[in-house]
Amino acid sequence: MTQAAQTAPAAEAPARDLFSKFDPIIAERQALLDSGVRDPFAIVMDEVKSPTLAVIKGKETILLGTYNYMGMTFDPDVVQAGKDALDRFGAGTTGSRVLNGTYQGHKEVEDALKEFYGTSSAMVFSTGYQANLGMISTLAGKGDYVVLDADSHASIYDGCFLGDAEIVRFRHNSVEDLDKRLGRLPADALKLVVLEGVYSMLGDVAPLPEMVAAVRKHPNCMILVDEAHGMGFFGPHGRGVYEEQGVEKDIDFVVGTFSKSVGTVGGFCVSNHPKFEILRLVCRPYVFTASLPPSVVATAATSIRKLMHAHNKRAHLWENSKRLHGGLREMGFKLGTDTPQSAIIAVILNDQAQAVAMWQALLEGGLYVNMARPPATPAGTFLLRCSLCAEHSAEQVETILEMFRAAGKATGAIA
Repeated sequence: MTQAAQTAPAAEAPARDLFSKFDPIIAERQALLDSGVRDPFAIVMDEVKSPTLAVIKGKETILLGTYNYMGMTFDPDVVQAGKDALDRFGAGTTGSRVLNGTYQGHKEVEDALKEFYGTSSAMVFSTGYQANLGMISTLAGKGDYVVLDADSHASIYDGCFLGDAEIVRFRHNSVEDLDKRLGRLPADALKLVVLEGVYSMLGDVAPLPEMVAAVRKHPNCMILVDEAHGMGFFGPHGRGVYEEQGVEKDIDFVVGTFSKSVGTVGGFCVSNHPKFEILRLVCRPYVFTASLPPSVVATAATSIRKLMHAHNKRAHLWENSKRLHGGLREMGFKLGTDTPQSAIIAVILNDQAQAVAMWQALLEGGLYVNMARPPATPAGTFLLRCSLCAEHSAEQVETILEMFRAAGKATGAIA
């Protein structure tokens, strides 16, 4: 080796910092933008005209990706309740529920929830994410087990991590696998089984009666059901899939959100457990978070009470779901479920490129839907997620179908 070679400086390694792990995602996103695709995460609604219409980039656009299932965001009584609360209580609480953040409206919305669900207790969180985070992390701690569906929402997984419980996954909607995995756990261990009524990516529904029966074969188990996407239109009272399927008496905790059918923001848990109220003192995401603003809880309470009597809305939403699902299947689209199971209809595409092309074609045609990919979706699945609203007219649904036909043919998604 020459002297020059011995003294030559080594090539400098690329600079790294804590953001370096995101470089592959940054590059992938940039490649999409360089191809001329609009950034799906930078869509701004310049004006929202109704639960089903907005203006995006100056174009009137039908909304089919908002989770506004019951169309309560523009209900006159709901809006007025929020305005009145702003005048009476101001813009915010500036504190947690435990210290200085419980206002009259917080008690009113919890009373509305207890009436809606027919339970003895209700506890309101600042978001639906925090409701799952708080309940799961507080109920199941170190040495306990959380048994959950492999396709569970991120907030459910994060609740497990925060509580430091052991996580046991079972195959999506598999009663047999649930039973088998519970059977492998120590009989004297405490277990929390977490299920979802409606799974938000594919819009499929859990077989709760069979799952409850499997759980009750094993000792020391409690059951929590997340009804974020079921509240409002499943069951005689709109309580969710667990009501629709007749297992109300077998469920220990029901978690939900205000950001779907209720039409505002916030989360909650309802229960009949006699010790439930102690959670207000030991649940960290409840104790250490500022409470919801007075206007938000006022709108939520009004909306929940109106949802108790929303039978016609529920019926119309199911009509919309059946028509859109049937029409898309007739065109040749691959859907997340063989039959319409909820207000969510997932259109499965071949790959990311086709999903992006379809999404952009629909948006340019005047239709807003959600584009989803892993890890939000099951591995290798790219889809467009449609969430119907009870305020979509029959004519709008027909227009949506024609938009899908045009975009599908233009992108090769259908023949």
